[in-house]
Formats: sequence, structure tokens, C-alpha cells
Amino acid sequence: MFSFFKRKKPAEDALDEVIAAPEAPPDEARLAQALASMQAAADAPPPGEAIADPGVAAEAPAEPVQPPDAWSDRPDAAAPADLAAAEAGSWLSRLRRGLSRTGQSIGGLFVGVKVDESLFDELETALIMADAGVEATQTLITALRARVRKDRLEDPAVVKAALRDILAEHLRILEKPFVVGEAAPMVVMIAGVNGAGKTTSIGKLAHALQARKASVLLAAGDTFRAAAREQLVAWGARNNVTVIAQEGGDPAAVAFDAVNAGRARRADVVLIDTAGRLPTQLHLMEELKKIKRVIGKADDAAPHEVLLVVDGNTGQNAISQIRAFDAALQLTGLVVTKLDGTAKGGTLAAVAAGSQGVRPIPVYWIGVGEGMHDLQPFVATEFADALLGGRA
Repeated sequence: MFSFFKRKKPAEDALDEVIAAPEAPPDEARLAQALASMQAAADAPPPGEAIADPGVAAEAPAEPVQPPDAWSDRPDAAAPADLAAAEAGSWLSRLRRGLSRTGQSIGGLFVGVKVDESLFDELETALIMADAGVEATQTLITALRARVRKDRLEDPAVVKAALRDILAEHLRILEKPFVVGEAAPMVVMIAGVNGAGKTTSIGKLAHALQARKASVLLAAGDTFRAAAREQLVAWGARNNVTVIAQEGGDPAAVAFDAVNAGRARRADVVLIDTAGRLPTQLHLMEELKKIKRVIGKADDAAPHEVLLVVDGNTGQNAISQIRAFDAALQLTGLVVTKLDGTAKGGTLAAVAAGSQGVRPIPVYWIGVGEGMHDLQPFVATEFADALLGGRA
């Protein structure tokens, strides 16, 4: 009934290489060594082994295999602290590049200008063009005017720094850590429209949670979109994570079985993918409500988190999506994707301001690319810095 997919064992790769060599018959010593390696691998419990009935508690499951630290097997590599600092710098650079369109538009206004009413007018226009919305723009400009008058600021670079601080404080309401361990398993339902990067974000999120030493189980609940199941299975293979899936099954049933499987396997987190929906498709939004109710039948407290994946390129349309999905599912967090070159980024300022009746829902993660590490926690000061084009 369920499909589980695992990577081919390295030992099997070695055996194939020996047997398939076209130039000469296999060397007996090499063949014996490959067979011995394959036998040793076969004797070890596979980390992604399927369970026939997820609703029945299994025997003590094998501990998930954690990938070795990238620096640990290279004696000439940087120490962990140095590596973390390098990765942080790289992430900030990618974020600034991703928001460079807005950064150049706003940051460029502070070059060779006089701090007067004309500057405030241009800033107001630039923020609105960056999808910050009227409410957030007025809030930010009003606060900046007050700061300039109070501190008698005349240097454009100092005014830019003041705007950065004001923007960071404005966005602070969206900054919240994603906490794991308060429930076992922690069940996370993930929604979003098609094309927002939902399934890809789930794969990246699984990788990020494993880096925190959390064991993860994935559920392929997007049974409507072609190849969605296969896409999630591929991410499961990359992360060495078990995927609960059905061939064209009911998504609510997949979610129900995944929660029971997570409990049986003692997983820390269960990530449940759901089919993409447009907020205007009311009958499909009802299906999402059904999935949430069924998850609650498997665990009274679940889902513990309900996340919406939002495409950072959609601008003010993201506000409509957030409002509609929140009304249906009572969202607990957002994942903002595709902040990698064309996104304006100001939408988060609109969310923080509660524009158009939307709640300031926390932004747990933001993404700036397709790589495994390109999903990082949202930090208000970093985002404000990138939105204004970096420091002067």
C-alpha cells in the first residue's frame, strides 16, 4: 500500500563497478572485497526501512544516520566555528544579491543627496514600488521623519542607517524561532499554491532539521499534482529520510498514516506536504480543512504547526494568499521562497504592518536559491540590511 524509496548502497555500487568492467574479467581479490562489503552492509539495519502498518508500534527503530560534518574528514579544513562564520557570510551575500533590485532602488537614494522633503518623497515611492504597501510605507516614513528631526540628522548615510534600524524593528514582530521538541512527534502541515516552491522547501526544511539532530519523516500528501509524490521521494532520498506515500491515495489518509508512523518510529518531526491550492478554489480549500481535521484525529494536539509557503516574487498577491489560507487553516508560520534576484522583498513589511487585514504571522524561514542550504531562519536585521542594499 505504501511506497518507500532508499538509495542504492555504496557497496552495491562497488560490486557493479567490478562486475561491469569491460576491459578485463573481474579481479578475484577485488570481487571478494566487494562481496564482503556488500554483505556487511546487508547485515546493518537500513535507515529508511519501511514499516508495513504505520499504525502499529514498531520495535525499537534504528537511529537515523546523520551525515558527517563537511569539515570533519578533511584535516586541512576550517574548524566548525570558522565554517559557521563563512556560511553566515555567504548566506548574507546571497540574500543581498537576491534583494539587489530593491536594495539598489532604495539604497541608491542616499548617494550624493540632501536630507530634505524630496528625499522622503522618493523613499516613499521606492518603498511602495518594493511592495511594502501604503500602510507600512507610511509607518516607516513617519518614524524616519521623527528620528531625523529629533537627532538633527543631516548625513544621508546616517539617515540610511536610521531607516535600517527602523525597518528592522518594524520586521521584528515576524521573527520567531522554529522550536522542535515540545511534542513527539511534532506534526507540521505545509500548504501553498502550486509553483510557490512548497515541496522543494519541505526537502530543504528536512535537511535543516536534521542538522539540528532531529529525526524527520515526510508525508507525500500532494496526491493531485503530477510527479509531486516522486519529487518528495527524491528529496527523501537526498536526505536519507523515509517518505510515507500512496499511489493516488486520499491525502487525508496519507496524513493520518504519517502521524501514526511518526509515533511508531519515534520521529521528532513529521512534515506533511499538501496539494497546491488557489485561495479562490473554495472546494479545494475545504479539502485542506479536512486534512487538518483528520490529522487531529490521529493526534489531538496536531498539527502543531501549519505553515504556508509563499513565493517572494508574488508581491501584494502574497497578502491575499496569506489572508485566505489563514482564514481556512489558522496559520502559525510562513516560509518565503525565491528571494533570489527578481523578488522585491517589501511584502514582509506589509505583513508586519497588518496590511489589508492580514495578521503579522511569523516568518520562520526564507529561501534564496535551489541549494540544500538556501533555506535559512528569518532574521529581521539581516533582511532589513539586504532590503536597503547593505551597509553604507
